[in-house]
Amino acid sequence: MPEQHLSRQTASRQTASGSPLGELRVLKQKQKIKQKRRRQLKLRRVAVAALLGGGLAYFQFKPLPKSPEAVLVLGGEPSREQFAAEFAKQHPGLPIWVSGGSNPEYAEWVFRQSGVSEGLIHLDYDAVDTLTNFTTIVDKLRSQNIRSVYLITSDYHMRRAQVIGQVVLGSRGIQFQTVSIPTRKPSEPFEKAVFDGLRAVVWVTTGETSLALKQEFQ
Repeated sequence: MPEQHLSRQTASRQTASGSPLGELRVLKQKQKIKQKRRRQLKLRRVAVAALLGGGLAYFQFKPLPKSPEAVLVLGGEPSREQFAAEFAKQHPGLPIWVSGGSNPEYAEWVFRQSGVSEGLIHLDYDAVDTLTNFTTIVDKLRSQNIRSVYLITSDYHMRRAQVIGQVVLGSRGIQFQTVSIPTRKPSEPFEKAVFDGLRAVVWVTTGETSLALKQEFQ
């Protein structure tokens, strides 16, 4: 009896798999596998493009170290302008570019209190995120014939800034030396650096910052 029951179950499964419903299930599974493989292939292509773009930027960025000719501050926290104002005392005469920083009244007051000449301060408010901190200002630096900068931001933010900087600044032949502001915050997730690095490659190749893609990702 048990053997007869088992044979009936096996026959039932075979019948189901051979039925239109069974064939439809098999077809759907195959489609899912194909879609997964397509997504994996796209990710591989994007990764290769990122490596190529980053590599090209790196070789433009690396060869001949130059003394920084300006200071680039990534806005986001008032402490960054405060730090930059103190940093300027040790590097007098260097122009300071602040991308997406605090309101102009506060920023100007901070630098004025530290004795930094008003003519050296450039406050830029075109950026909306870390990537655009670079993309909105890189050509302005280039137009001033600036080829090397000190890059100032918080320590937890620096990894992502470096990744973007190597691609965006590197694409214009601008070198940078990092200056991290110590904090007690943990470093940002590695994925954020990778994702914005990919967006930077897209910007270099197409001129688009992929904000829609960022919103979808988030």
